[in-house]
Amino acid sequence: MEILLALMTGILYAAGIYMILRRSLVKLILGLILLGNGVNLLIFLLGGITKGKPPVIPDDAYALGEAFAAPLPQALILTAIVISFGLQSFAIVLLKRAYKVVKTDDLDEMNTTDENA
Repeated sequence: MEILLALMTGILYAAGIYMILRRSLVKLILGLILLGNGVNLLIFLLGGITKGKPPVIPDDAYALGEAFAAPLPQALILTAIVISFGLQSFAIVLLKRAYKVVKTDDLDEMNTTDENA
């Protein structure tokens, strides 16, 4: 299972970087989304995949005796999801405004419109 998730992480990273290197702003945003999902998967993999109970210590015990799922990677992934959602929504609004003003989403054409303004 870890090998499949590692391959999926690599595919998401590769596709995200490829999309970021394109000239279109829409593809740039899609690349950021793919790269963010790849990072979330990487954090999940680094935390370790353990089939176990939640890390709750019973009243009559001093420590956990069984295998338990680590809560820290899950909390980090939830935080990353919220931050990436905010970044994506801001980027989409910025893209809509830039397209309304410049009438294109090509980055090279946007650079040439600055000189004529």
